[in-house]
Amino acid sequence: MSAPAAINPIRNVARWSALVGGLAYGYIHHNTLTSLENNRAEKIKAENRDRLIAQAKAEWVKMNAPTGGVVMDPESPNFDLEKVLVHLSETA
Repeated sequence: MSAPAAINPIRNVARWSALVGGLAYGYIHHNTLTSLENNRAEKIKAENRDRLIAQAKAEWVKMNAPTGGVVMDPESPNFDLEKVLVHLSETA
């Protein structure tokens, strides 16, 4: 049999360097993607919480709205400034 071929040290260093570089890139890229996904999940959770709070507030206002009285909330669609002023002048 013939003698084994000599191993080129430059080629060996290049192969090991590529392997280590690929592992480092994969680790950093994985951490970046994980961080982005966690941030996106937190943002969705916060938006969902805010939406539920707004929905609960709207339901509370609807449940506690006066049926025949004067609406004092200026953001309500049933708000009438004239009725409020008349009511305030009568009670004062």
